[in-house]
Amino acid sequence: MVSSTSEHDIELERLASIVASSDDAIISKSLDGIVRTWNAGATKIFGYRPDEIIGQPITMLIPPELHGEETEILAKLRRGERIDHFDTVRLAKDGRRIDISLTVSPLRNRHGEIVGASKVARDVTERKRAEDLQKLLVDELNHRVKNTLAIVQSVASQSMAHSNSPSDFMATFTGRLQALSLAHDLLIRERMRGISLRELVEAHLTPDPKTPERIVISGPDVTLRGTLVTHLSLILHELATNARKYGALSRPDGRLRIRWARTEASADRLTLDWQENGVAGLEAPGSSGFGTQLIEKTLKANGGSARMEFGKDGLQARLDIVLETGTDISETPSAEPARQPREEPAPSADLEGLKVLIVEDEAIVAMDLEMKLEQLGCEIAGLASSLEEADEILQRTHPDIALLDANLQGQRVDRLAEALHSRDIPFAFSTGYGREALPEGFQDRELLAKPFGEARFISVVSRLAGHARQTKQRAVTPPA
Repeated sequence: MVSSTSEHDIELERLASIVASSDDAIISKSLDGIVRTWNAGATKIFGYRPDEIIGQPITMLIPPELHGEETEILAKLRRGERIDHFDTVRLAKDGRRIDISLTVSPLRNRHGEIVGASKVARDVTERKRAEDLQKLLVDELNHRVKNTLAIVQSVASQSMAHSNSPSDFMATFTGRLQALSLAHDLLIRERMRGISLRELVEAHLTPDPKTPERIVISGPDVTLRGTLVTHLSLILHELATNARKYGALSRPDGRLRIRWARTEASADRLTLDWQENGVAGLEAPGSSGFGTQLIEKTLKANGGSARMEFGKDGLQARLDIVLETGTDISETPSAEPARQPREEPAPSADLEGLKVLIVEDEAIVAMDLEMKLEQLGCEIAGLASSLEEADEILQRTHPDIALLDANLQGQRVDRLAEALHSRDIPFAFSTGYGREALPEGFQDRELLAKPFGEARFISVVSRLAGHARQTKQRAVTPPA
């Protein structure tokens, strides 16, 4: 008997030692919710000493909105049920909210009667933060992939529109696609931290083994980040392709010099000079092709500019580039992936003369929207890549409808959506995010999920046009 009692005492001591040394909070309470025991792990997690919390209601640790959770737990305990671990939130002594994983089991006396409960709580705040960060990264990746697909779609459409033959289209489109792929590969190699401007320039020019000695590249170290890498990759591809076909790299005596420097006016701006020599008799094209428009409009959409002159000795181009100082992931709203809608048959609505405002910060996508709308007979009331530009356009004109990017370089468009709504201008959102990322109160609006098909595009524009006609009809029809 003595031996049995000793073994029992030893077992109790072992259990007490485990409870005392555990990093998890191990707490017991009565069936009316009063704390009875409190270990060192509980003090570490919640901040209360045993003398501060024992004898107090367990609801001291529970946020007011979760008090119903405790009522349900006590009801299950009285029925003898065990509550398997679940994630919830509790309050620390200093008011902090702590994410915990909680397990609750009934406590019985020697007669088998339930007299209380034991709780084991583990702090999972860091795990939750990691999960939230992972979701943010996945959402951002989804957004970037959708935008990239939209750019590819627009590049294909524009390349087709400016090609003379299927073989010409394949050559130009493939080259532009490779420029996008090159930018992506360089970013991935540098773990998305940014890449050197020199490296990007050299990557577009070194494939020609016979030309390096005729190319001079100079400029300070500049790290490019974000979408600027993609944009400049496409721009450099256009310039390099033109130089190989018609310019300095197409002739044995041609020379190319590329140099850049930060502007004196702002450390966030860069001037890049592309100077070709040895191309006598070069004449400016009669009209701007897609390549020239891509260069000019892409830079303009980002606050920069391009000046291109076809001189007696070759092309002289000056690019004014606005540098991105960081990435755009922190301000990205969390959203579920956008679901690609099924293609719809294109209605036969007459869109001739419909005035459309385009608000899109991706220049290539904006160019493609402009072309598609003009082919449908619409008029472009304005092109805006920022909220400020959209405000200026709305001050001087009243478009019939608007196509609105849901995120303009990290800026939410809630204010612009309200302005369009207050002026009875029907609009649709164009975005790679889902409806959850749209402004509150407008999540039921028409949505063009990037990349979208032509039939879907025509269908949405036609419905907006129908709403615009109804609005005008109500305005001119006197009340009965």
